[in-house]
Amino acid sequence: MSMGTALVAIVAIIAYAVIRIARYNSSQHGRISRDFADPQLDKEARREIEDLRERIKVLERIATDGNSIDARQTRQIAEEIEALRDKQDQ
Repeated sequence: MSMGTALVAIVAIIAYAVIRIARYNSSQHGRISRDFADPQLDKEARREIEDLRERIKVLERIATDGNSIDARQTRQIAEEIEALRDKQDQ
């Protein structure tokens, strides 16, 4: 085995070890032990999530509501167009 081959093998082994260590650390970093989790904080977070879901529902209803000014104007224009078409057909 030549010196160059040995160096390449050593670098490959070190790179492999560094990648494995980084993956292990990143997988451990994202975990929170349930033994140390604060139940009060968990309840507050769930309540806040529910409040946000309700807000999203309201915003979706506002965004898709057919009684907005734009929706009424669009409906009025469509009715005028249909009335003009009916006049042309007669």
